[in-house]
Amino acid sequence: MYRVLIADDEPIERQVISKKLNGFFKDQIEIFLAANGVEAVELVKEKHCQIALLDISMPGKNGLDAAEEIRTFDEKCSIIFLTAFDEFSYAKKAIEVRALDYLLKPGADNELINVLEEAFSIADKYETEVKNVDTIKKSTPSSDFNLDEKDFSKSGEIVREAKKYIDEHYKEDISLQDVAGVLGYSDVYFCKLFKQNFGKSFIVYLNELRISKAKEFLANPAINIKDISSEAGYRDANYFARVFKRMTGQTPSEYRNGVID
Repeated sequence: MYRVLIADDEPIERQVISKKLNGFFKDQIEIFLAANGVEAVELVKEKHCQIALLDISMPGKNGLDAAEEIRTFDEKCSIIFLTAFDEFSYAKKAIEVRALDYLLKPGADNELINVLEEAFSIADKYETEVKNVDTIKKSTPSSDFNLDEKDFSKSGEIVREAKKYIDEHYKEDISLQDVAGVLGYSDVYFCKLFKQNFGKSFIVYLNELRISKAKEFLANPAINIKDISSEAGYRDANYFARVFKRMTGQTPSEYRNGVID
């Protein structure tokens, strides 16, 4: 199970997020709750949380300071900020602590769920890499990132390269880290640049592309739905069905029946 921390000083907010995640990821996650940054740091350290959802404005120690402290002992935890503050200084700090994403409240459920799925993918990769000592060093996030790492004026070229790579490799088990590495950019820089140019996170874009391809395949009754899941980039047919229904409101079979009829 994935160990997920939710840190927010509002009890109702913690309960809402916890219920939402348990509804989407039943039997896949174990949730720990913190009311402030101090508790958040202690729980990540004690429970070895792989994912930390942090509010920014919390008493005692805010989410940004908590994330900075978490990074002193855990380079691999996927940190996701959930905040009502849309300020550049906060976004810049989030990049400095190598946060996976920075989501504004209130936000769409789909965005949060997709980011969690990306965090699960990262956790799985780290788990696999632990078994292979030779690859651990390559997978450890860089600590020398600077907001001015690349000239943002080059973003158009980077976006075209990223889109081309994703279009050619969407069937494979790719992640934001993979694409950033192929293009020669740090994860956090590429994550921010991608979101600025596409208006959505990498995993949301990838899932939308895969589901779009799946719809094309489903229009052909000669193709088995299990085969379609792999052709669309999903190795697990059940997982593909869950993502498809969440994004379209229909199961793959229901969608196919509607198209054929």
